[in-house]
Amino acid sequence: MTAMTFIARDVADAATAASQCAILPLFQNTKLASAALKIDKATSGSITAALALGDFSGKRGESLILPGTDAAKRVLLIGCGDAKTFDREGARKFSQTVYQALLGKQASEAMLHLAGLGLKENAAKWMLAYLARYLIAASYRYTETISKPKAAIKLTRLVINTKGAIKPRLASNALSEGKAIGRGIAEAANLGNLPGNICTPSYLAGHARKLARSSGKLSVSIVDEKQMRALGMGALLSVSTGSEQPAKLIVMNYKGGKAAAKPQVLVGKGITFDSGGISLKPGAKMDEMKFDMGGAASVFGTMRAITELALPLNVVGIVAAAENMPDGSATKPGDVVTSMSGKTIEVLNTDAEGRLVLCDALTYAARFKPAAVIDIATLTGACVVALGSHATGLFANEDALADQLLAAGTDSHDRAWRMPLWDDYQAQIKSNFADLANIGGAGGGSITAACFLSCFASDYRWAHLDIAGSGWNSAPKGATGRPVALLTRYLLDRAGL
Repeated sequence: MTAMTFIARDVADAATAASQCAILPLFQNTKLASAALKIDKATSGSITAALALGDFSGKRGESLILPGTDAAKRVLLIGCGDAKTFDREGARKFSQTVYQALLGKQASEAMLHLAGLGLKENAAKWMLAYLARYLIAASYRYTETISKPKAAIKLTRLVINTKGAIKPRLASNALSEGKAIGRGIAEAANLGNLPGNICTPSYLAGHARKLARSSGKLSVSIVDEKQMRALGMGALLSVSTGSEQPAKLIVMNYKGGKAAAKPQVLVGKGITFDSGGISLKPGAKMDEMKFDMGGAASVFGTMRAITELALPLNVVGIVAAAENMPDGSATKPGDVVTSMSGKTIEVLNTDAEGRLVLCDALTYAARFKPAAVIDIATLTGACVVALGSHATGLFANEDALADQLLAAGTDSHDRAWRMPLWDDYQAQIKSNFADLANIGGAGGGSITAACFLSCFASDYRWAHLDIAGSGWNSAPKGATGRPVALLTRYLLDRAGL
């Protein structure tokens, strides 16, 4: 996990403040802010000289490193564009430019003079939370099975000079929030990137127990296959039957709120490898099916974030973990299985397995008397066709819940787009031989999958996030850690933070 410390404090004199790198935001065609003026004077006018020579203009995304002083060894100028149009997109670009400018440099400590951005208090808090989150998440490198991982930024300590910008306490809170979310994103990405021969359902169960040891408010229980059979989880078990890896239903119970308060429940699809089963997938890019547990990974990442933040809220994380493989005992197309709810399901395609593990997990979630249930899954290729990789597909059985998730996605820039969940589509999942079919035929594949899940979530407020497009990238290949930021922001909002 990336180690980086963030400190917020007022600095009396920017020119004499010791750091390996002084970071100065500069806008186009504006006068230098106080900190920049003082450092410019201390460096015999190096900043004004760079501007006069045209080596730096302040254009958004521009950066320039100059020699510093005895106190500030380097001076990093970051272009922020037009001051009148500096918004959250500008703040995101600023964070990315800082990271790229320091990548490959030897500075392990830096000081950002925040007042140069001229932000109001709420904008400054958002900026600092995003900056910490981005630096942590961008610094993540996969290391488990390679001897020489790609180099990351060497920065391990960032001091924010809050003087003239924001109170240090408020800045510290924002930085802590961003750091926790960044670590959650990195956690989810790392679990997603692990190969299927390491990251098995049993591995995820062990990882949950390890996470529980980091917080006295988090407890973990594991439902094994024997217990699943006793509970009647025939849908979930139908997926693991062709694999030598036993399925696990992993339950993480975080009790940060009042004892009687209803919990928010997150349910993650944890297919640690998806061959398609008897309905075997094509060989090309089948390796990417290790990412089919991205929903589960996001639940782990979110649980890490909220435990680090000690969120005053009750949250239950449920991971339905299984491996989908084709052996002689595997479920066949046309087989009928009975779910925990008692509904029977005709399995027309064994590659539509995510909804089979999720439907039993959704039924199990009802026992917690939830305030709301959100499931997260790399569920359908149809969602990729509809939305590409930028937006997560959002389905919900209540407008208020959908609006809360959409708002959290917009605020965190981990965006979702609401899709229809109309009764018109339910006819597509009818079966002549069972209560439901697990696929809905041609057209509206992501919608009919959500409609299937909705049949098991009618007793509570429920939303479904399809992250098939947003959960990983094919080029460069790797998990994204989404939608940890969206989910954590949603939970922070529910906690009133």
